[in-house]
Amino acid sequence: MLEARHQRSAPWLPAWARWSRAAAEEPWTVGVEDELVLVDPRTWSPANRAEELVAALPDHASIETHACVVELKTAPHETVAETVADLATLRRLASRLVDEELGLRLAGSGTHPLATDSHVEVSSSPRYADIECMMRAVARREPTMALHVHVAVPHAELAVRALDGLRCELPLLLALSANSPFWRGRDSGFASMRTPLLSMFPRFGIPRRFGSYAAYVEVVSGLLRSRAVPDPGFLWWDVRLQPGLGTVEVRIMDAQTRVADIAPLAALVQCLVFAHATAAEPPGVGQELLAENRFLAARDGLRAQLSSTPEGRTRPAAEWLGGIIESCRPAAQALGCASELEHALALAEDPGAVRQRRLAASAGLGALPALLSAELAPAERVVVAA
Repeated sequence: MLEARHQRSAPWLPAWARWSRAAAEEPWTVGVEDELVLVDPRTWSPANRAEELVAALPDHASIETHACVVELKTAPHETVAETVADLATLRRLASRLVDEELGLRLAGSGTHPLATDSHVEVSSSPRYADIECMMRAVARREPTMALHVHVAVPHAELAVRALDGLRCELPLLLALSANSPFWRGRDSGFASMRTPLLSMFPRFGIPRRFGSYAAYVEVVSGLLRSRAVPDPGFLWWDVRLQPGLGTVEVRIMDAQTRVADIAPLAALVQCLVFAHATAAEPPGVGQELLAENRFLAARDGLRAQLSSTPEGRTRPAAEWLGGIIESCRPAAQALGCASELEHALALAEDPGAVRQRRLAASAGLGALPALLSAELAPAERVVVAA
């Protein structure tokens, strides 16, 4: 019945909102977009030469707002293990190219720990020129890098159900992925300083609850009609729909230094999308509580006390994570990502922000970009602990 309803409504949708049929043919596949920063090994400051790397990897890389940031893109895969193996190959290839061809290095972190706005330039493409014109000083601040995970969902209505359900757990994904404690050469006090920096952008943060695909399309169409938003790609919500790909895209997570740490994050996202899309209607949690959870997760990481119920009762993020992992185990078995999901417990024991602070304490903050770069290129085989 859902398929029939979807097909009847599709001709009346605007072109941008028509849901990809490929997602119905290969549902629950997962893909990753991995944003990395180029650095100069002589100074370890950002190197504004991403366009040169993208020219060498046109099918697998793209530029971002800042000219020192490159995004590596995997193909969609049936399992998280295949996606992470694909990304490992891309990281090795990109690392070799920037080293041999450009004399540069790549590093993975939500922020460059030492960069200031004087180190960076905005990418020269028309799209990012438009963003600079629109965002002005906000676009010229220090670079930030994210991890985006796409999960294919067979129908738009199921995708909205997944988006609505994920809203409550987005702060938990942020807490687990937090990997940007340093900003402008000092400790920010945040586990994810990337989050408040990006929150200066409009159309950012946890979106409202939509309830139906028609409501989602109407909200986006209204923004497009206002002419303030050139196209749906200018909606930078923490989770959004990508109708042309047929995916739910989770965007709240910091970029990860080690490719193996991407596996549990991708597994959690895949399981949560599957679970919410195939479950009953999610409980309503107030937008104010979600916004507060998001701030606390960015500030305190897994030490945060988060509100996990509509009534606002709080519990430690790490405790909540354990319950989420337990609830996701059946989905993980069905999706083939059980071992990657279990690795979330190991990541929670030593998350990125904690590791960065430990490295800076032992080697000095000035050495941190080099250490982050050294951890980036993975070994020939990525082994995820069960």
